[in-house]
Amino acid sequence: MRIVLTGAGGLLGWHTSVRLHAANCAARFRKGEPPFTLIALDRDGFGNDAILTEALRGADAVLHFAGVNRGTEKEVRDGNPVIARRLADACACLGRKPHVTYANSTHARFDTPYGNSKRRAAEILAEIGGGFTDLILPHIFGEGARPRYNNVTATFIEAVIADETPQIDPNGKVQLLHASAAAQTAIDAALLRHVGTLIPEPRPTEVPWLFETLRRFHADYMANLYPDLSEDFTRDLFNSYRAALYPAGFPRLLKLNTDPRGTLFEASRGGGGGQTFLSWTEPGVTRGDHFHLHKIERFLVLQGEAVIRIRRVLGGPVQEYRVSGDRPGSVDMPTLHTHSIQNIGDKPLLTLFWTHDLFDPAAPDTYFDPVLQD
Repeated sequence: MRIVLTGAGGLLGWHTSVRLHAANCAARFRKGEPPFTLIALDRDGFGNDAILTEALRGADAVLHFAGVNRGTEKEVRDGNPVIARRLADACACLGRKPHVTYANSTHARFDTPYGNSKRRAAEILAEIGGGFTDLILPHIFGEGARPRYNNVTATFIEAVIADETPQIDPNGKVQLLHASAAAQTAIDAALLRHVGTLIPEPRPTEVPWLFETLRRFHADYMANLYPDLSEDFTRDLFNSYRAALYPAGFPRLLKLNTDPRGTLFEASRGGGGGQTFLSWTEPGVTRGDHFHLHKIERFLVLQGEAVIRIRRVLGGPVQEYRVSGDRPGSVDMPTLHTHSIQNIGDKPLLTLFWTHDLFDPAAPDTYFDPVLQD
């Protein structure tokens, strides 16, 4: 299936691209054909006539996430209809009628410049004629969100890490939806060619509670304590916080309790359960080269020398962490980042791995994707 995704550089665009990439990775691992051809368009690509036309040629579906949500009143009022018209005209020129899933907003029901802009864009996209899903989204949060850019969760995360307290509305409420849930809903709408309105169920959240929860995450995590991760919403919120610590927040050296008998330290605490396992890795061998969508995973070298490599899925610099059993330091893998560990010593490497849930072979949440690309 050929899918064109506009707004690929945004939060929802990246999460959606990663989920489609994960499906392709899983298929390749099973020696099958990747199910998706993804054409991801950022602002520059969408604005280029040749690139946009070539992207839409043969497109089965368009996930339309590009939009304007800030600027002058005129820019906000006109921006989304102009973008929608550009997409509709390009499809008409090609004689193509792909199914369109549109990332609309709960604000579309209000008589405001932004609400009217989003509503008018939806009307234009529905006229393309290949099937239209009006996906009404609340406040989206998740790994990779930009603080101080229409995202209260990311702004609060930045504040707690900096030990700051932003201005908080004591009566404020927000409807939260993790980007992965929004992304999967958009993908499923395209696959099933859903026609009509879709409104994913958000999590009603009081703003003061949100800040205090994130503040507690940070205080506990700095003390090497995980929250109870048995609830998906807590896990997703915690993963969003953890991702903001990357890359500068690792490795995190552990407190060593040493006396004449030897040394004792805590590998991890809390998390509500999980699974711990150990591995020996021979010199020169690399483990991993995969990423997770939800799973929380900790690497801790107990003996030997290693380099841990992490890269954001679908591109970005490779971060390297040199770690040693002589001075144990944990490195937690941010979700939606592919990672590996290589023994760079001349003796076997002993590593402790911890994950927050039990491994399920039927749903491993593990996608092979080499950190170091050719």
